[in-house]
Parts: sequence; structure tokens; C-alpha cells
Amino acid sequence: MSQPLLTIRAIRATPVEVPLNFVLGTSAEAIRRVPLLLVDVETEEGITGRTYIFCYLRAAAPAIASLLGAVETAVKGERLEPEKLFAKLKRRFTLIGVQGIVRMAIAAFDTAAWDALAIAAKQPLASVIGAAPRPVLAYNSCGLGLTRDKGALAAEAEKLLERGFRAVKLRLGHASLEEDLNAIHAVKARVGEGVRLMVDYNQGLSAAEAMTRGRALDKEGLYWLEEPVRHDDYAAAKALAASLTLPIQLGENFSLPEGMSSAMAHRCCDYVMPDLERIGGVTGWREAAQIAAVKRLPMSSHLFPEVSAHLLAATPTCHYLEYVDWADAILEEPLVIKDGHAIIPQRPGNGMVWNTDAVKHLRFD
Repeated sequence: MSQPLLTIRAIRATPVEVPLNFVLGTSAEAIRRVPLLLVDVETEEGITGRTYIFCYLRAAAPAIASLLGAVETAVKGERLEPEKLFAKLKRRFTLIGVQGIVRMAIAAFDTAAWDALAIAAKQPLASVIGAAPRPVLAYNSCGLGLTRDKGALAAEAEKLLERGFRAVKLRLGHASLEEDLNAIHAVKARVGEGVRLMVDYNQGLSAAEAMTRGRALDKEGLYWLEEPVRHDDYAAAKALAASLTLPIQLGENFSLPEGMSSAMAHRCCDYVMPDLERIGGVTGWREAAQIAAVKRLPMSSHLFPEVSAHLLAATPTCHYLEYVDWADAILEEPLVIKDGHAIIPQRPGNGMVWNTDAVKHLRFD
């Protein structure tokens, strides 16, 4: 379809900090609140596209907002054509490097730009990128962090099955393999055999320890083993993938489609799960989806379920949506989950509208 004619007027960025409903303990840190940056791309025609990004650190929000100001300078007054502007911005920031928060700022602009186009076309984003909006299979990734309280862990796992989820993710990386196995057994005993259990080490293991624990986990009937080693240690990941029957899941740290291609050349994983703000927004995701299709790799998402549901609907090797409820507090209409599937809204765009009262309450400077 031809793209609506829109002209970029401004980019606005609003930082908020949202308390989590479940503390997320990882091998890196325990997360209790998440800093999000709400991004609005305004057009001369009165249409505003929206998205949010996860800043990881509160201190990163003003830096990313400042970079979005540089993005605005580069694109203000231009026709809103996301793919062309994505290429332009990559060229513009070549000398500093399209990595880290530079890449996040470009991805945020790109994602909000696609939202504006879909709103102007009066269609859901999924339709604009070539898919019929449909339910997308999801797993619940809220909570199930590192804790020694196995009773609380089991109770949390049971709660995560509400709304029909049949898959959940558990964070591992305890001081000993025995503690990891105890956590797995506690969750499996509570949720039952019909629920798929993914596990995530958040890059917490050395190559040798990952092999030791991986071989033990191979016997536990798990669905996938996510980021057991440093995200760019493709040699270690390849050795694990070759040695274990348990599928290796990587991808949240792929940097742009080029980074994903580099990882795929190492044959280091069985599944992939790109991250919207690291892969390059909607434009980067679409290219990554074609890479996964050529390699015949099942492709899931990392965070950002409101937008990722649309993207997975258009992904040839669509696998799982990672569901988190982090943005629910600042949305007028949060993403609906029914029978373990994300229901793509029929509203134009990606479906996100800010709850202005909540944003005012949670905003920080």
C-alpha cells in the first residue's frame, strides 16, 4: 500500500518510572522499578505516533532524550518515510557509532514513525506491514526472578498462569547448580506438566559453568535455555547448542540486523528473540524477520509486547511473544491477553495511547 503523506514536526520524550507488580531478580540485579521513555513523533498533519523504550538505568533517560533531539534536528520537516529515514539516521550517526543509546534513539523514532503511518492509514500496524491482526502465542515473563524462597516462587508461578498462559519464564543463576535445580523443581511441581518452562541466565555463566549446568538442565524437560553466557560469546553458545538437546535461545542483544546476521553465521542458537529497541525498531525487526526466515529459525520477541505482537503477526517464523505488564500503568488500554495469546487491537496504529494522569504521576526529571 502507498504510505500516507505526513511531515515530521517534532519529537517529544517523557521519562517515567513504573513500579513492577513482581520483583524481577536476575543474575545482574533485582529490578523493582523500570525507567521508561515515552516517545511521541508529531506531524504537521496533526497525527502523533507513539512508542516507549526501556532505559535500563534511570540516568540513561536524559541522555536518550538528548539524542532524540539530535534525531529531530536530522528529520524535522521531512516526509515521514521510516525506511528511508532509518537509513539516513544510520549514516548521520556513523562516526559516533550506531550502538547503545544512539541505536535506541533511532529505534524509538522509527517505531513511533510507523505508528503514525498506521494511524494515518486508519489500520492496525500489523495490517500496514502486511499481516492480518491475529492472536499471538505468548509466555508470561513477569516475575519468577532469583529467590531462595521456593514457596513464594511456586506461588508466583501459579499466579502467572492467569489469563490462560501455558508458558512462563524462570530466571536462574544461583550460586550453585543445586539451587537452580531446586527452583526449577519448585515451579514445575506447582504449574504441572502441561506448562512450558523457559529459563534465562541473563548472561550470568562462564563457558565452562554453562556447559556443566546445561548438561544437568538437559534432563529437566525445559523449553529453552536463554542467554547462558555473555551475549557475544558465540563460540561458547555454539558449543552449547551442539552439545545439548535443550534449545539455546539468543537475540535480545543483537545489535541491528547486521548483528543478528553475524550471530547466525556462527550457528550458535536454535531460536532467536530480537529486542525492538536494539534490533532497530520496526524497520530493523522486519529485516531481522527475513534473516530468521532464511535460516528457518523460530523467532520470538523480547519485551515491548504492545508493538511486538504486531511484528510477530507479520513474522514468517513467529514463535512466542514475551509478555510483560510494565507499560500497563501508563496506557489507556493495555494489551489484552486471552487464553495465553496477545490480542492485537483493531485500533489504528500500534494501539498505544498514554494515560496522561498516570504519566504525570510517574514522570521524573
